[in-house]
Amino acid sequence: MADIHTNESADAQQAAAKAEYAHKSKIGGQALIEGVMMKGAFRGAMACRLPNGEIDIETWDLPASFETDPKTGKQRIVRKWYNRIPLLRGCVNFVMSMVDGYRCMMKSAEKQFDEEVDDFCAWKKHEKIDKLSEEEAFSKFGDWLRKERAKIDAEKAKEDKKYQPMGEPDAETIQKRWDYLKKASEHYDYEEPSKLEKWLDEKLGDKLFNAVMVVAMVLGVAVAFGLFLYLPRLIVSFIKPLTDNQIVKSCAEGLVKIALFVAYMALTGCTKSIRRTYEYHGAEHKTIACFEAALPLTVENVKKQVRFHPRCGTSFIFLVLLIGIFFGCFNPYKIVWQRVLFGLALLPLIMGVSYELIRLAGRYDNVFTRILSAPGLWIQRITTKEPDASQIECAIAAMTPCIPENLEDDEW
Repeated sequence: MADIHTNESADAQQAAAKAEYAHKSKIGGQALIEGVMMKGAFRGAMACRLPNGEIDIETWDLPASFETDPKTGKQRIVRKWYNRIPLLRGCVNFVMSMVDGYRCMMKSAEKQFDEEVDDFCAWKKHEKIDKLSEEEAFSKFGDWLRKERAKIDAEKAKEDKKYQPMGEPDAETIQKRWDYLKKASEHYDYEEPSKLEKWLDEKLGDKLFNAVMVVAMVLGVAVAFGLFLYLPRLIVSFIKPLTDNQIVKSCAEGLVKIALFVAYMALTGCTKSIRRTYEYHGAEHKTIACFEAALPLTVENVKKQVRFHPRCGTSFIFLVLLIGIFFGCFNPYKIVWQRVLFGLALLPLIMGVSYELIRLAGRYDNVFTRILSAPGLWIQRITTKEPDASQIECAIAAMTPCIPENLEDDEW
């Protein structure tokens, strides 16, 4: 009877907490490579699972200023000037989110590369260590580590005359590095570099990674432009019955965009790396939902939450595509490249309208917002996957620093 009474009391306290504190949070996030980024009212954070299985957390403060509310006399956050202008705030916030998201994505990618682990994996594969006994493997590892330390000491001494050599590792150091590298290599996605990759790494060194990232970003923008702006209009231009009526033409182009978008998300989700990113995306949504439900941020509580959220970036993009169909009806041009340029000119306005609608969907729960959110929530069945406990731990680690002491500062 005592256990039943305790459980009832705990349930009552939990219900009271939800009634008092449950709210629509302004905390938002993004899935990264083996991690999650979150941004709150005053702080941002990213948590990444390192190759050795540990969670690396970075936090940064966000600039904020306060003013006194003339009605209540309480301190409140002063919104940026652009956040007070409807339509404009959508474009500005989208661009800022893209910049922050790209910065964190690149950081998360860098964290997945560990030169020592990479060299260990290459040595392990070359020596076929997995086929040896534990004693033989450990003995070979000791010899390898001594050679590696000697090589590093020689290279560092050339670069810096004041460098203090590590020297030959003792038995305890060898054991510690063996335990660490074995664990780290279990999570590490190692691929044998090609001759070209080895040559580029030798010539460019650390500059190679940054160069690859810039090229990848440029190619990504080019592919997005061609796939979602140019190709739909080009396809429809070949179907003569659809080009006679402006409204029919706009609807056809919009439907082709949506079909390409859904197909792209579904196909990329078939790859191992993107699927894991979708799982971290699910962990991000579930963690925010758990916080909004005023439940303690534990793995068990987060697991129970739904992985779909109306304020998701995927929903925003899908809404941009839908709103674009309406605005496309006013495109007066018939030549493909002219229609593309006119569509680009309208894009800021389309994003602004879509952002305002997303704000409504995130703040209110009624028939209109449910209908508005339905397509985006459906798409999230593709772009989010059920996370495991380790991914949820990352999302919780990223969100915890972003929760303000005063929850009123977090009201959406």
